[in-house]
Amino acid sequence: MWLNDFYHSLNPIAFMLGPFQVRWYGIAYLLGFVCAGLVIARVSRRWRLDLTTDDVLSVMIDVAVGVIVGARIFYVVFYGAGYYLEHPLEAFALNQGGMSFHGGLTGALVGGAIACRRWKLSTLTVADLAVIGAPVGLFFGRCANFVNGELWGKETMLPWGVMFPTGGAVYRHPSQLYEALLEGAVLFCVLFALSRRRPPRPQGTFIGTFLVLYGVFRFLVEFVRLPDAQLGYLLGTNWLTMGQVLSLPLVVAGVVVLVLARRCDRSQVGHLEPAGDGPTA
Repeated sequence: MWLNDFYHSLNPIAFMLGPFQVRWYGIAYLLGFVCAGLVIARVSRRWRLDLTTDDVLSVMIDVAVGVIVGARIFYVVFYGAGYYLEHPLEAFALNQGGMSFHGGLTGALVGGAIACRRWKLSTLTVADLAVIGAPVGLFFGRCANFVNGELWGKETMLPWGVMFPTGGAVYRHPSQLYEALLEGAVLFCVLFALSRRRPPRPQGTFIGTFLVLYGVFRFLVEFVRLPDAQLGYLLGTNWLTMGQVLSLPLVVAGVVVLVLARRCDRSQVGHLEPAGDGPTA
């Protein structure tokens, strides 16, 4: 039996708690943040940084808020195609789906920077730590996209094609799993391997590498992933998606960060100064 005899019939609802539905997508977010926090804590110990569990938890909370807010804002602005101008209140309806990774990344950077400023932490070091754990969250998130039967790819005759309920009676690229592999597993392995070098690589090395590799991987996967229906292709009938447009600046920014990191060659540090009981007014 060919693998592409598989018809997607997975249930996006993991279980029920009374009248409440607990979805795999929500579980993926939770697992992603927890696992990223564990990775950050482990790497910070290996780098011998003066970061406590409270430091990591404080940063993760601000990053989590930034991810959710940023992901929703970017989706509304770049993928809404004017819909939310006519229905502004639905911009707050997170239960209806619609999140952008690029917005989540921007929100995470802003939230993390705010946390670092508040707790007097090195922003670049925390960013480097965070992106080592981030691919774990991406992996869970893309797997959840597959469970939801969303963001599928173009038609394919390859033996691992999947027939999705909303994708018509054709087999399609499971582009969600491609992204889980590249943006999740491969990116994590690369960054985690780099983190094992002693002394740690200069500040900015990991955030720069993350931006470059994620941008490249996402740009490539977009060739077999169908664009959002409300936007379609931005050039012609089969060229340039919004995901590719938003990924190109990430690659450029990553290259710039890597060049600056190499030139400055600053060591990873924990606190910018000894931490007290918390921020003072």
